[in-house]
Parts: sequence; structure tokens; C-alpha cells
Amino acid sequence: MNRKLLTLPLLMLFSLCVSAHPPADSTEIYLKAINQFRDSVNKTLKYSSGEIKVEGGHIKLNVPEGFKYLNKDQSKLVLTKLWGNPESAAEEVVGMLFPQDSDPFKDSTYAFVVTYSEIGYVKDEDADKIDYSEMLKNIQSEEKEANEKRVKEGFPTIHIVGWAQKPFYDKERKVLHWAKEIKFGDQEEDGNTLNYEIRILGRKGMVSLNAVGKMYELPTVNKDISKVLTAASFTEGNSYFDFDPKVDKVAAWTIGALVAGKLLAKAGLFAVILKFLAPLWKFIVLAFVGVGAWIKRQLGLKKKEAETPVQPEEETQAIEAGPSEAPTHTEEEGQTEKEVS
Repeated sequence: MNRKLLTLPLLMLFSLCVSAHPPADSTEIYLKAINQFRDSVNKTLKYSSGEIKVEGGHIKLNVPEGFKYLNKDQSKLVLTKLWGNPESAAEEVVGMLFPQDSDPFKDSTYAFVVTYSEIGYVKDEDADKIDYSEMLKNIQSEEKEANEKRVKEGFPTIHIVGWAQKPFYDKERKVLHWAKEIKFGDQEEDGNTLNYEIRILGRKGMVSLNAVGKMYELPTVNKDISKVLTAASFTEGNSYFDFDPKVDKVAAWTIGALVAGKLLAKAGLFAVILKFLAPLWKFIVLAFVGVGAWIKRQLGLKKKEAETPVQPEEETQAIEAGPSEAPTHTEEEGQTEKEVS
């Protein structure tokens, strides 16, 4: 299925280029291609609602009102093939929760990635002793070394601006949640990223729900968060209160370590922020525009327009920004923004 998904854009490109009446310019090719690609993929995605039995039997999901569930296999496809994350980043994914009116291509919304990590029983004795203001300072002080490595590997720097939602641990329900405001590279302040994280602790591990969006979406996330906090639970015999010290493994992590991000590489799915930096489906369309323009030049079909033509630099910026920012000679489309780390 994944290979079919990747070859689909090439087939669409061919059909566009051999048309008896080719599009007037590369922008039109771009818009047609991205719309066809998006519509074709969306038709293949099958969402569910109600109670979901998760593979492995440790947890179950009750899809909240106003949300829809995408299963494990299709979620992995979205994360890796559409949003550009490495396969390793999706190993523990059990599904995704999308707002009812959303889909993987929408730039003005968010989705929760649901994972299950069997890291052991997380002790919570430190929960009442954590100074989260001090923790934030420590996280920020460690950024320089980490960012030097990221730049060498070709990734943008990451700066934790602050808590978008200060960490809170519900000791009775064993649910931890918090949110960070993150700045990637040289992006403008109004483009800062929101990373909202939820941890639900169990006997042998934890359920993680991780959402990435833009800071302006925080009110929307907060409005829905009470429903999402109760979306996942453990099956009989697997809850936090079923822990048996004689047979169960104790995790090396504490509440403080979870918030500080010591598990980002494995359980936090922080890599999902790549979605906002460079979605794969937009790069596919970048190829469309380049090839389409070449074919038109070869066939001598370049249309002479009265308007000032789009310059290469402007065209490239539009492609990188996404379909909703593509310049046209009519009205301006909405601004596109999305990134993953």
C-alpha cells in the first residue's frame, strides 16, 4: 500500500502533462496535483469511533465526541510517508485521534498521536516535589550542545520558549499532561510550535498522546483536552493499581524525567514535529512543478501572459509553504504552516 501511495503522484503528473490542453503555468500544475493527491489519499483513510481494542490487549481507546480514530497501520503511513518521519519514530504507534472535521493534510488543526510504551511501572513519589520553573531553566541551558549536533545533521535548532501549559499530574487518575512552546530555527514568533503531551501511567508502561500544532491553536486544544485525557485506559489487570512489586518491572523513569523529555527519542514521538517543517507530500509536488515546467519548455507550450510571471524564487517559496500559499492571479489562499521535530 505504501508503494502505491508513493507512485500515485507520478501517475497524476503524467496525466496532467500529456493532456491535450496543458495547464497555463506551473502554479496551476501544482494546485491540480496537490488537490488530486490529497483527495486520493483521503479516500483511502478509514476512520473509526466508539471503543477501540488496541493490539496487545493492554489498553483500550474510547474515541471522544468530536474526534475520529485512525488505526495503527494507516497512522504509521501518515507519520512516515506523508509527514516525513523515520520508520523508527512510529514503532510504538497504536493510532491517531483527529478532530472530526480534520485530516492529515489540513494545516489549521492538530492530531493526537497515540503510542504505548512498555517501559515498566513509573514511580510517582517525586510528583509533588518538582519545581517546574527550575526544570525549564535546566532544559533551556542544555539546548546549546544539542542544537550544535542538530545543525551538523542538517536539522534546525530547537528552543523551548516556555511552558504553554504548566505540567500537571493527577495523582488519583495517574495522568500527567503539559505543553511546551517551541521555536524552530529562525521562524517568526507568531509561527512558534505547540507540543502538547499526555502520559497515562499503567502497570507495565504508559500510554502517550502527543499533539503538535501552532501556538494559536492552544485554546482549541485546551477546549478538547478534558475529553482526550480520558480517551485511553488500561484493560483489567493492567492498570497502575494492579502493580505487583514481586513480578513487575519498575521503570528507570520518574514523573520529572517524563516531563523533562528524557524519553523523547522513544516514547515522546517528538519527531512528529517534522510534519511542520517539511511534509513529504509537499516535496512530491515540488517535483511536479519542476518537471511540468521542463515539459512545457520542451514542447514550446509556455504561455505568454500579460501579467508579470511568477519568478523562480517566489515560486519556490510558495511550494515550500504549501498549496494554500501558492500564488495565483486571483485571490490569495490562506497561509500554510506545519512543522515536526
